[in-house]
Amino acid sequence: MESLGAGFQWLPPGSSNVLDMVKPATYGDAAALAVMAAASAAYTLRKYTWDRPDPYDYIWYERPQANDAKGGAARTTRNIAERLDELNRQVVIFWGSQSGTSEGIANRLARELHQHFRLEALAADLSDFDPETIAQIPKTKLALFVLSTYGEGDPSDNTTSFWDWANKIGESSLPSLQYAVFGLGNSDYKYYNRVAEVIDKALKKAGAEQLLPLGRADDAHGTTEEDFLAWRDDLMEFLGKHLGLESQDLKYEPVYNVVEDESLEPQDLHIGEPVEPRDNNGKTAAANSPIRPMKIKASRELFSNSNRNCLHLDLDITEHPQISYKTGDHLAVWPMNPEEEVERLIRVLGLSARRNVPISITSLDAGSKVRVPTPTTVETLLRNYLEICAPISRNTTRSLAEFIPEGAAKSFLLQVSKDRETFAKFIAMTHVNFGRLLQVALSQADGASPSIPVSFLLEVLPRMQPRFYSISSSSVVSPRAPSVTVLVSNSEVPEDPSAAPIPGLASNYLLALTNSSTAAQHPAGLTYQLSGPGDALQNTSLFAHIVRSKFKLPMQASCPIIMVAAGTGLAPFRGFLAERARLQAMGKPVGNMMLFYGCRRAGEDNIYEDELDEFEQSLNGKLRVVRAFSRPAAEDGAAGTTRAYVQDKVRELGGEVKRLLAEDASVYVCGRVSMAREVEKTVSGMWCAEKGMDEAATKDWSNRMKRNRKWQEDVWG
Repeated sequence: MESLGAGFQWLPPGSSNVLDMVKPATYGDAAALAVMAAASAAYTLRKYTWDRPDPYDYIWYERPQANDAKGGAARTTRNIAERLDELNRQVVIFWGSQSGTSEGIANRLARELHQHFRLEALAADLSDFDPETIAQIPKTKLALFVLSTYGEGDPSDNTTSFWDWANKIGESSLPSLQYAVFGLGNSDYKYYNRVAEVIDKALKKAGAEQLLPLGRADDAHGTTEEDFLAWRDDLMEFLGKHLGLESQDLKYEPVYNVVEDESLEPQDLHIGEPVEPRDNNGKTAAANSPIRPMKIKASRELFSNSNRNCLHLDLDITEHPQISYKTGDHLAVWPMNPEEEVERLIRVLGLSARRNVPISITSLDAGSKVRVPTPTTVETLLRNYLEICAPISRNTTRSLAEFIPEGAAKSFLLQVSKDRETFAKFIAMTHVNFGRLLQVALSQADGASPSIPVSFLLEVLPRMQPRFYSISSSSVVSPRAPSVTVLVSNSEVPEDPSAAPIPGLASNYLLALTNSSTAAQHPAGLTYQLSGPGDALQNTSLFAHIVRSKFKLPMQASCPIIMVAAGTGLAPFRGFLAERARLQAMGKPVGNMMLFYGCRRAGEDNIYEDELDEFEQSLNGKLRVVRAFSRPAAEDGAAGTTRAYVQDKVRELGGEVKRLLAEDASVYVCGRVSMAREVEKTVSGMWCAEKGMDEAATKDWSNRMKRNRKWQEDVWG
C-alpha cells in the first residue's frame, strides 16, 4: 500500500467496504412524474443524503432468530459479569458522562492499565448494563467508576438507572465487589461531585470493599486533568503494591485499526454531517430531536466592541415538520473546526497529499466502540469529528513524545510535561492545542519527521460535541422560528494579555455564519467551510437539534414569576415574556412578573433593551424590569452610575420580591453558577429571616422550592 506521506504511519490493513442498500419500489403510472422528480433529486443530492446508507439501517432487516443461530453474536449481554467473562477482562471501568469527559477518561484508563500492568480492562457505558448484575462481579475482578455530576447534583443521563439502583441496594448486598470511584464536578456548584460521593457511600454501605479513597476532579479551577492523573497514579501504586503487579514499559498500542480504502466511492463516506448518538439498541435519546440543517432566517449583532460580540440568530425549521420546540428548550449547535487549525494539523502530520483518501476505522478491541463516523477521510475527521482546538493535556503531551525521534523536539515535549507546575506555567503563557504544540515542537526538530498514527489522534482528541444555547423565543409566538442569543467567546492567554485571544469554537463559527451574509471578515481572521458537507449548509444553515429542557413556565399563566439573569442568561426570559405578552393579548390572565437583569454598562451590553421596554408597556403593569450595571460609566447618566449586581437589586427590592413569593411565585435564574448561588443566598435569606426560620429551616425551604419546581435554574460554570 502506498505510504500516507512524510510524518505519518498507517496501521495494518483489514477493513470492509460500506455497501449501499438498494430498496426497489413499484409505482403506478399515475406516480411516474413524481418518481422521475424524486430520482432527479436523488442524483443531484447523491453526495450528501440519498446514496448514504444509514449505518443503523441493518437493524430493521436483521432476523433475531438468525442471530440466535449464530450464537448471539449480534446481541450484547446486559449482564456485566457475563460480559467480563466473554471478553476475559479483569477490570471494568464504568463511566457516567454528560459531555464526554468521563467517557474519555474511562477509555484512557483502560488503555493505561493494559500498558502498565497488562491488565485487560473494559470501559463500560453504565446504561449498557443492568445495574443489579454488578452484584455478580466476582472478587477476582475490579470495578472502577468514573462519574460526572452536573446541574443541581444530578447524574448524567446514562447513569440514571444505576443511580436509582444504587440508592436502593441493601446492606451487605455487594460482599464480593472491589471498587474505587473518581468523580468529575465543579466546586462552583452547590452539589460539587455529589454523584460520586453518593455512589461511594452506597457501595460501602452495601458491603463493597473500597480500594482507594474517593477521587475528585474540580473543573472550577481547570484541574480536571491533573486531579485525574494524581488519582490514577495512586491507583497504579495500589495495584502494584497490593496485587503484586509489575509495571511494564509504556509502549503505544493502538485501540483502532485505520486503513486506506480507495475502493470506497464518495457516496460511501461520511463527509462531515453529524451522526446522532445511539445506544446499544440503535436508539437515539428520546429527549432530542433529529439533527438537521437549520437555515438562519435572520441575524443581527446585539452589541459589538473591541473584544466582545453578541449575536441574535433566528432559525427556520419549516422544512423539518418532525422538529418542534417548547419555550425554555435548548438548541444544540454542531460546530466545525476553523480551516486554519485543520490546515495546521494536516501540515504538521505530513498528510497534505493523502488528506482526502478514504479511510475505514475499526476497533482492535472487542470491548471498545469506534466513536466517530466511518468510513471517512482524514480531512473530514479533523474538520468535523474531532475537537482539534481543545486544550492539550500534560499526559497527551508526554505520550506524543513517544512518536518523536530523539532530538530537540522530543526533549522539548518531555521538558514541558515533566510535572504539573512546569506544564501549568507553559500553557498559561501560550495558546496550545494538539496542532500548535506539535508545530512548536517540530520547529526545533533536527532529525527525521515523526510518524504519528491516526489511531493516536482518535484516542487522545475528544469527539466533536454540540454546544447548547437557551432558546430565546416562544413556541407560542414563533413555533417554526426558534432563536438563540450567543456571546462570542474569546479567552485571554493568562500570562500574556497582549497575545491574540483564544477563540471559542462554536460562537466564532456562528459569528462567521452571521458575517457570511454580509461578506464581512471574521474579526479574528478565521475561516470555515460554511457550505458544509456536500454543500448541505450552503453558507446559510447550521447542523443543530432541539434538546428538551425542564426550564419551563408554570402551567398556569396566572402564576407570578421572578426572573433573574445576567448577560446572555436573559435569553430564555425573552421567550417567557413574549409568551406571556401573547397570552395576555389573547385575553388570558397572566401573573405579575419581575425581571432582574445584570450587564456591564447601559450603553454597551444592555441587550434587548427596546424589546424589554415594549414588554413592560404591553403587559400593562404586570411586568417590572430592573437592571443592574456592574461596570457603569459616567456617560450612561444617573441611572447607570451606581455599581450593582443582580443580587444587590434583588435585596434592594426585597419587599416586592417577598410579596410575590407570598403569592406563590416561581423563581427562575439563568446565568453563571456563581451568580445563581448569590441570588439563592439573597432570596432565601430575606424570605426566611422574615419568617423567623433558622439555618436548617432555610435550607429545607430552598430544597423544597427546587424539589417542587418552584425554583428553577439554567446555569453554567
